[in-house]
Amino acid sequence: MRGNRTERVLQIAIGALTAALIFVVAGAVRERVVGVNDKAPDFKITTDSGRTLSRSDFGGKLLVLNFWATWCPPCIEELPSLNEFQRRLAPSGVVVLGLSVDRNEAAYRAFLKRAGIAFETARDPDGSIGAGYGTFKYPETYVIDARGRVVQKHIGPRDWMDPELLASIQALL
Repeated sequence: MRGNRTERVLQIAIGALTAALIFVVAGAVRERVVGVNDKAPDFKITTDSGRTLSRSDFGGKLLVLNFWATWCPPCIEELPSLNEFQRRLAPSGVVVLGLSVDRNEAAYRAFLKRAGIAFETARDPDGSIGAGYGTFKYPETYVIDARGRVVQKHIGPRDWMDPELLASIQALL
């Protein structure tokens, strides 16, 4: 009788430990998706102009962090308005940083040469920065305030010159 009781206690303990292990592994595997009001993950990248930047380098400014790719038609669609957005709002303290997930550096550089992009750009070919944000759809844009908090998140292409979008950004300044 005592053996049955010990066996039962061991079965319960093994079951509890298995459940705990599944809970811990599931939590570790689940990707973090950054949303509005979350602290924006820091990153470090060298831009195409040779500047090494991190999220914390934009203190005091509003950072518009745009994840895109040259092979993504919606990304290409929004670039002209994002370019104009940067030109118009840069004097107000808005900085646009475009992070491309292009793996083909030659195609990326050729595209930049043709497109005439006015904002800072860099390549994140392994997608590690985007993964830190939970980004998997392109384009995806995070508006990050001076405290490092995500105040807006845009999934999909936007007309960055849309009066309502411009007003929502200007209200953050």
